[in-house]
Amino acid sequence: MERLRTPLAVQRWLNSLPYNNEPHGETLRSFRGVVRHGAAHCLEAALSAAVILEQHRYPPLVLSFESIDLLDHVIFVYRGARGWGSVARSRDPGLHGRKPVFATPRALALSYFDPYVDFTGRVTGYAVVDLAAAMGDYEWRLAATNVWKVERVLLDYPHRPIRSSDARVARLRAWYRAFRTRHGRKPVDYRGRARWTPLPSEFRD
Repeated sequence: MERLRTPLAVQRWLNSLPYNNEPHGETLRSFRGVVRHGAAHCLEAALSAAVILEQHRYPPLVLSFESIDLLDHVIFVYRGARGWGSVARSRDPGLHGRKPVFATPRALALSYFDPYVDFTGRVTGYAVVDLAAAMGDYEWRLAATNVWKVERVLLDYPHRPIRSSDARVARLRAWYRAFRTRHGRKPVDYRGRARWTPLPSEFRD
């Protein structure tokens, strides 16, 4: 916690960890569990970032996405001197962190729209949640057990809608399918890529 003093430092640390594909069953580990097991999926990464950066005066805010295929995504968000940014871990290259250059949380959320579209995904809503307020006395930071209540709270939290054109999504999905067929990997070069933070090594050419 003392060494990782900035969102970028936390992002680089999370990038160095293997993605938690939950080979032995579903998990929702606290920061303590992530350190112990040396891996994190998206919500575990967001919780870890919140715990670490809370110690450096960042509020423990996360942004939750809703998708039509129920494969939701959660990222840690913060406000920097020039705007809103994020820290995140994902199986998809386009769903990692963003530089703090977005005017509002909604603008930040919209930067994830195109990379979210794959074979089934499509963002339909987002919510910014203050974990300190939403979780009350529940021990989500350093619990030795899974912290399933966090997931339930985020699922029940009111999300703001993100409306989009069916034609736009159809174009993005067709492009995604064609790219995967041709290259055998997930695409990285999306519009706005310059505003992403560095990606984990497995997504770099």
